[in-house]
Amino acid sequence: MKIAIVSGKDEGPTKLNAFDNALSNAGIGDVNLIKVSSMLSGNAEVCDLPKLKPGAMVNCVLSSITSDNPGDIIAVVVAVAIGEELGCVVETSGTNKNPNDLIGEAEEMVKYMMEKRKVEIKDLIVEYSTTEVKNIASCVASVVYLNEDIVEKSQ
Repeated sequence: MKIAIVSGKDEGPTKLNAFDNALSNAGIGDVNLIKVSSMLSGNAEVCDLPKLKPGAMVNCVLSSITSDNPGDIIAVVVAVAIGEELGCVVETSGTNKNPNDLIGEAEEMVKYMMEKRKVEIKDLIVEYSTTEVKNIASCVASVVYLNEDIVEKSQ
């Protein structure tokens, strides 16, 4: 199993546009995202995000937050734990919370999930995005499940 871990942030004239712009900033704005739960196969391989086919149906774990309150600090986090047998993904978000606290929360949650399953963590990866809201802003962080059906073939 191959995955890409991405994040983005942006402003927009509406909440929907801010969210769409953040997805585009993360490189996943031109596909249809299908939110899935939090499991990976064993020894999942983390790759750079390839160019995805426009309109592709893409499985992902997605953390997102949007605010229209100027001055808010918004943040999203995804944490990925990979073991030989399987892997787990968690997501969290917050408004006016210390991003380091959210990162710590995500790390603890994913460690707990792996411990509960008695799987040793080989790799632990955290991705986050944070911004201060100027007008209307959104942040996203995502674990994108890759397969050849969604990747655009090189010319």
